[in-house]
Amino acid sequence: MTVETMLAPPEVLAARAKSRWPGESAEYRAARTALLAEEIALRRQIERVAERRRALPPGPVVGDYWFEGVEGPVTLAELFGDKETLVVYTWMFGPERERPCPMCTSLLSAWEGEARDIQQRVALAVTARSPLDKLEAFAAERGWRDLPLYSDPSGDFSRDYNAIVPDAGEIPQLLVFTRRGGTIRFFWAGEMDDTSADPGQDPRGAPDLMPLWTILDFTPEGRGAEWYPSLTYPNA
Repeated sequence: MTVETMLAPPEVLAARAKSRWPGESAEYRAARTALLAEEIALRRQIERVAERRRALPPGPVVGDYWFEGVEGPVTLAELFGDKETLVVYTWMFGPERERPCPMCTSLLSAWEGEARDIQQRVALAVTARSPLDKLEAFAAERGWRDLPLYSDPSGDFSRDYNAIVPDAGEIPQLLVFTRRGGTIRFFWAGEMDDTSADPGQDPRGAPDLMPLWTILDFTPEGRGAEWYPSLTYPNA
């Protein structure tokens, strides 16, 4: 018998929940309990997907890649530091852009606060094709201090790992590499795009990487169809 078959049905767990809120109606409680069952099922689905993701058989990295960091040139292998896993985010901030992608920037602003925590477990790198001084200037403007930024001056890494699409446009990528026994392998990357998007939704992965959307998904207004985060906000 598997762990999955031993679990109580989501509806049973939802019915056991004790939370009640001031002024709630019987109609609200019935609808909320039904929704809670779906949320429990979603939690389990997320765990199932994560387990299957961890079981992927990684493939070899072909090619030598180097980047420009604050301490000079660095190879892909050196990005690992003392860790066995490396997470790379490709920031949409190519040399043709005066300003970076607002969506990428919103995501990275959230990650800025988590960067040190992430790096306790794995190595982290944010790459972009613009020169390093351009990346650092914007990071200073945004108040970033902990995100490790690297320029991909040749564009080879960005090109090989699908951060540049055939029409020369940019797309963000979250890439995971492993290093076991001294051998670097490609482990996982997001693959949801326009071809796999559902009608009326932006192409996005799941779980969503952006805390912003997670919070807005809890609200009656939701994400909105035409709204984007800003690159600048008035000082408080």
